[in-house]
Amino acid sequence: MFTKILIANRGEIACRVIATAKKMGIKTVAVYSDADKDARFMMLADEAVHIGAPPSRESYLVGEKIIAACKQTGAQALHPGYGFLSENAEFAKRVEEEGIVFIGPKHYSMAAMGDKIESKKLAGAAGVNCIPGVNSAIESPEKAVEIAKGIGYPVMIKASAGGGGKGLRVAYNDKEAFEGFSSCTNEARNSFGDDRVFVEKFVEEPRHIEIQLIGDSFGNVVYLNERECSIQRRHQKVIEEAPSPFISDATRKAMGEQAVALAKAVKYQSAGTVEFVVGKDQSFYFLEMNTRLQVEHPVTECITGLDLVELMIRVAAGEKLPITQADVKREGWAIECRINAEDPFRNFLPSTGRLVRFQPPTETMFASDVSQWHGVRVDTGVQDGGEIPMYYDSMIAKLIVHGKDRSEAIAKMREALNGFVIRGVSSNIPFQAALLAHPKFVAGDFNTGFIAENYAKGFRAEDVPHDNTEFLAALAAFVNRRYLHRASAISGQLEGHELRISSKYVVITIGAQGNGVSYPVQVSEFDDKTGSSSIAVGLNHYKICSQAKLGQIRVQGTCNDIPFTAQVERGVGKNHLAIRVIHNGTQVDFLVLLPRAAELHALMPYKAPPDMSRYVLSPMPGLLADVTVVPGQKVQAGERVAVIEAMKMENVLFAVTDGVVGKVLASKGESLVVDQPIVEFV
Repeated sequence: MFTKILIANRGEIACRVIATAKKMGIKTVAVYSDADKDARFMMLADEAVHIGAPPSRESYLVGEKIIAACKQTGAQALHPGYGFLSENAEFAKRVEEEGIVFIGPKHYSMAAMGDKIESKKLAGAAGVNCIPGVNSAIESPEKAVEIAKGIGYPVMIKASAGGGGKGLRVAYNDKEAFEGFSSCTNEARNSFGDDRVFVEKFVEEPRHIEIQLIGDSFGNVVYLNERECSIQRRHQKVIEEAPSPFISDATRKAMGEQAVALAKAVKYQSAGTVEFVVGKDQSFYFLEMNTRLQVEHPVTECITGLDLVELMIRVAAGEKLPITQADVKREGWAIECRINAEDPFRNFLPSTGRLVRFQPPTETMFASDVSQWHGVRVDTGVQDGGEIPMYYDSMIAKLIVHGKDRSEAIAKMREALNGFVIRGVSSNIPFQAALLAHPKFVAGDFNTGFIAENYAKGFRAEDVPHDNTEFLAALAAFVNRRYLHRASAISGQLEGHELRISSKYVVITIGAQGNGVSYPVQVSEFDDKTGSSSIAVGLNHYKICSQAKLGQIRVQGTCNDIPFTAQVERGVGKNHLAIRVIHNGTQVDFLVLLPRAAELHALMPYKAPPDMSRYVLSPMPGLLADVTVVPGQKVQAGERVAVIEAMKMENVLFAVTDGVVGKVLASKGESLVVDQPIVEFV
């Protein structure tokens, strides 16, 4: 067994590999860029080597620097994680040539399967069902349009070296095929250093189901059941679960056996995943093989009780697989939510910056410890006060739950999301909460078009209706009453003018959700020692009990003897007197006022926000890659104005209406903040 391994990656996956290495008594070496000098994985590793500037092409994608770090530290093996160089066959070959063990498949297997064009040819030769398409690199956008017409729209334009939704577009017409080719080649070149793309038929209403494999150097390969990954947004997985609520045991077995046959055909060893697109009739077609560990591997670990990182390390060290196909378990149900730094209410644009607060829900399962089941696990590469840099992907954490069945897993996930505190950057938690509550998701009735169909106009606050806003108002009144109790106990109050606490209040909503709705509230039976109170909202009564400390964002307790988890903050938003309550993805700001104060509040004039319609604003933090207009230029609606780069994605800003450019307020190469003006129209 190795005594020291280097992790050629960063963030969450680096932390994940370190956890298993520590369990196995193996020393770890981290490599880091300037942007990651204070990152969590740096603190967890035994050693760290600096490898360059923040852009990945100057650090994490420079194989020679990583190999040099292995030699410098005496690391006998290298774990590539996922992304970056994890599926680069040339890099894997170089590592092996230098006498370092690559903890992953052999370079020849990776070359055969990692290249999407070659893998399709091999799969076809092995008798695996393949989707109609052209499995050779396309040299021009005109050729892409010609091929797309031949196959028939819609088509999928994919980068050969792609992954993680990068270098992938769906085209429904000639214009989209032409533009998609250019976007795919640019993204592929920037993300993977390989700009080859190909075209295939896009199967409508498909499910994305993948089979997890593990193979050893003795020719043994087993499949570890499937993962359902159909809940995707712009081809990026959002929620993954294992097993799938859709496929039958017979389909599972057929898919697994086909995946194993394909892996054996290329002498595959280590962890890998064969992805399939599955039709409504459970017919399935080979999509691609990911020759690495997957982001969503924890759900497989939950239902099988296997540590996939440990198996990868043991196989790489020359050990035989400790399990046969008959030993593979399928216990309970696991769900993973990807918690990303993006603003769901601004079309999911990236949100970078400092994590002012980062308090995940309490963990009862842990990465590398497969003995703890039926609980909550958080895989993350950040900590309180950490930074979400603009140079890498937007993932903050992976939230994983394991339940006895699917309904229990969904309930656990909803509760865990309620308790996940993230401040300083926006996150997609409200969107995740909405998905988990959607009747079609709960019924298991969805496909890869689920998000596009159900949130076609984007995601808005009203897409997360709360089933009981009276409870939220009662919780605001409860917290307000606790603050008043503390204020009343302060010594030195002027005699005759002590704070008197009323029992009657009016709770008013302010902000986007239900602005101006009033709830008459009566607070009684308040007991600060037990943290309990009886609150009447209209005709309904809520007995709330919670020992949460004042100022603590996460509030856990019971309401009418039913447990709840919510987030409550005072003095946030546009009104410093407001109490913000977040529960089940819904965020509402309340004012808790005495009845007379509520009457006066109703008379307050409305202050309209400033008119910014003449400006093109940056919708997110990022780097201004290009400004395509100049002062005095006439611009038509839909014309490109600027390009912003953030988190490995290129975001193009277009003019909303016709106009003439007055001023260009930001210059190429400038770092932008949210809502920073870029162009002003006259």
